[in-house]
Amino acid sequence: MFSLLLMNIVESSVKIGLNDSGGVIDDLIAYKRDNDYRLVVNCATRETDLDWMEKHAGGFAVDIRERADLAMLAIQGPQARSLVAGLLSGARAEAVNTLKVFGFAEEGDWMIARTGYTGEDGVEIMLPGADAVKLWEQLLDAGVAPIGLGARDTLRLEAGMNLYGSDMDESISPLAANMAWTIAWEPAERDFIGRQALEAQKAAGDQPKLVGLVLEERAVLRGHQKVIVDGVGEGEITSGTFSPTLGYSIALARVPRATGSSAKVEIRGKLLDVRVVKPSFVRNGQSVIE
Repeated sequence: MFSLLLMNIVESSVKIGLNDSGGVIDDLIAYKRDNDYRLVVNCATRETDLDWMEKHAGGFAVDIRERADLAMLAIQGPQARSLVAGLLSGARAEAVNTLKVFGFAEEGDWMIARTGYTGEDGVEIMLPGADAVKLWEQLLDAGVAPIGLGARDTLRLEAGMNLYGSDMDESISPLAANMAWTIAWEPAERDFIGRQALEAQKAAGDQPKLVGLVLEERAVLRGHQKVIVDGVGEGEITSGTFSPTLGYSIALARVPRATGSSAKVEIRGKLLDVRVVKPSFVRNGQSVIE
């Protein structure tokens, strides 16, 4: 975690860092505070992100400071906020109870945000390391169950959230990763890194697209399986798993832009029919497949 010192307000947003060719360096959450921004980056891209910011900070009055003294706990699920609020008091408990989605509040050296990477409601709390150990123990005593990366990955895939290194990387445009919504095209004179490349891609209209796949047969969709679209071309699954919430297999896949509502996936030498849907499957424990 690090802070990029600049400006103000109590809301956060998803941001992406781009290279000159429009490839995604990272997707991250930016918290706009009174006098600076706090950025939460992916663990796997920490060094790349820091190097990128240091490189482009030259010539500007910007102080980039990594906060190794802070930890972050993410408490997610339908009862997450009520459980956390019950362990806290005063302004911290009020923040947990009243924050809007993507809102955040600070009390002392704690930052509490209604954000997450699961598709469920909940909070992410940034706090000093010593406080994190104490809160962790309180959460365990209150019956909150720790989850590992496997469970988190299943939840983020059910929610249709990208995983860096699987669904996107420095070679992939946000236009091909279902992330065009993160691009601030206006004002037109805003000259951000990668803009020229993205405008050329947008004008050409030939970028592949990231879609959702649903397989209701007894098989599991996995990353790198081939996707075949009759009369159009081929693509590849970027993330796939069995969805415990839905009871069948789901996946994100990068396919030709002309792909319609159906395709086939090659699994163990067999071609299985899959339904092509919007890349979001579950929100707050309920199916959102259209």
